Amino acid sequence: MAAIPDLYQCLANDLDKYIYDHLQPNEAFLTQVKAAVDTICEFLKENVYRGHPSKTKVLKIVKGGSSAKGTALREGSDADLVIFPTSIQSYSHQESKRKEIIQEIQKKLEECQRQKRFEVIFERTKWDNPRVLSFRLRSKKVPEFIDFDVLPAYDALGQLQKGRRRVDAEIYVELIRNWSPSQNFSTSFTELQRDFIVSRPTKVKCLIRLMKHWYKTKLTGKKLPPKYALELLSIYAWQEGSDRQQRFNMAQTFRNVLELICNYKNLCVYWTENYNLEDNRELAKFIRGQLAKPRPVILDPADPTGNFGEGYNWEAVAREAEKCLCQMKYKTCAGQTLLWDLAPTLPETLIRINPRRPEAVEESSGCTIQ
Repeated sequence: MAAIPDLYQCLANDLDKYIYDHLQPNEAFLTQVKAAVDTICEFLKENVYRGHPSKTKVLKIVKGGSSAKGTALREGSDADLVIFPTSIQSYSHQESKRKEIIQEIQKKLEECQRQKRFEVIFERTKWDNPRVLSFRLRSKKVPEFIDFDVLPAYDALGQLQKGRRRVDAEIYVELIRNWSPSQNFSTSFTELQRDFIVSRPTKVKCLIRLMKHWYKTKLTGKKLPPKYALELLSIYAWQEGSDRQQRFNMAQTFRNVLELICNYKNLCVYWTENYNLEDNRELAKFIRGQLAKPRPVILDPADPTGNFGEGYNWEAVAREAEKCLCQMKYKTCAGQTLLWDLAPTLPETLIRINPRRPEAVEESSGCTIQ
């Protein structure tokens, strides 16, 4: 595969073409990933607990990761599958039973490999109680290896109804009563995380691809924030800087994201599509506590316990964003200015000013920064 040209040498007017030519996967690859995901989903539903004495069964499987969100990069796609078995009936069950479930899934995959149905390479884990089974798989239908993460979880959401206005507040109350900083139950909300991205216009997903490519090729260091955090900032930059328009200037919006990152010490962003301060007193108190934490605050729109500003090395991300802005600002090529001579379209107050007033946050169908 040919090397991808350096993003920092790309002209502003060519950025959409850069994404299409180098980052967007082709249909053949997407078809192959879909076939692999369907194969594993069928396997998990039909084989994992067949004849098992516990009479456990799989309630549902939720597809996550970039392949399900529509944000996969050409050089790789992650397929996350969250499995909800009947044996996990609470958050405490999720903690106590996930190792046993992961071992059962691996055992069944190894049996299928001996029958030459799949070729599987398992990733070793250093954790005594792992939360995920990671492996690579290929088969006759899928000739190239596809990476998978399979995660057992508690079915907190049940069967979501299409067209719902918001998740029942009691679901989040149960979550915060069981949550602690050392525990992570975000897998129970994978469906909402996926749908939050899927519902955005195609061009916004292209912006997310661009940010993920920047993350992958330019960032180094320990404790970097997850790529999902940059996905959320990309959506926020589009909503606020482009007024939610499907047609927007890719270079300006990309710059908006990096401007936000450079000013991460002022950031406090959260959405109200699934929860807000009006739903429940206990939930509102918890959200206010989250919003009052040191900046940056970037709350998961699906899970209010998830704060992607806390505990991550945003300084390293900001340094690279600043480097990008400085490196590209004054360059020209054949009379054309490169990316960063374009002015950011985010209001100055959103980039530079962010007072600490969580009690002033109002309900919104999108995101709120305060």
